[in-house]
Amino acid sequence: MPQVLTAARTAIDRGLAVFPLPIGGRVPEPGWQRPATVLPELLAGRGVGIGCRASHVVALDLDVHGDDDGRGVLAALADRLGATVPETFTVATPSGGRHLYFQAPMGCTIGSVSGGHSPLGPGIDVRGPGRRSGGYLVGPGSVVDGRPYVIAPDVPVAPLPCWLAERLQGQR
Repeated sequence: MPQVLTAARTAIDRGLAVFPLPIGGRVPEPGWQRPATVLPELLAGRGVGIGCRASHVVALDLDVHGDDDGRGVLAALADRLGATVPETFTVATPSGGRHLYFQAPMGCTIGSVSGGHSPLGPGIDVRGPGRRSGGYLVGPGSVVDGRPYVIAPDVPVAPLPCWLAERLQGQR
């Protein structure tokens, strides 16, 4: 699985900490937070997870399910606020969604929220460093149900924009 190690190295080069996921799986083993590392060799024969606390990032999981179009919801929110969504390290998901990674502000306690309860709107799940263990996302190079998670685009991780941080602060 050379594509897994190549993608993991790219994520690590962008400052993201990785940990192993079961082959073809999305759910890590208990205690996944401890092995978050910048050593892709520890992933040999596994999938890739990205730990938000270890990486000090906030990640937006823009889902595409039925009427929930996270990409459209985020674009509409930015437009309504006269803001822009900066280009940042992004992973395209097998379902057509996107994982957008942003550097968390110092002292950030933004937690993880999913299932349509995000303050950003429907179709947007949030994974943050939180107060304890933080959230995670399936990382680039992983393959679930025969479909890959692919880096698109490979650019530096941008700082979390203030307009997003203001809406997410206080999530634990």
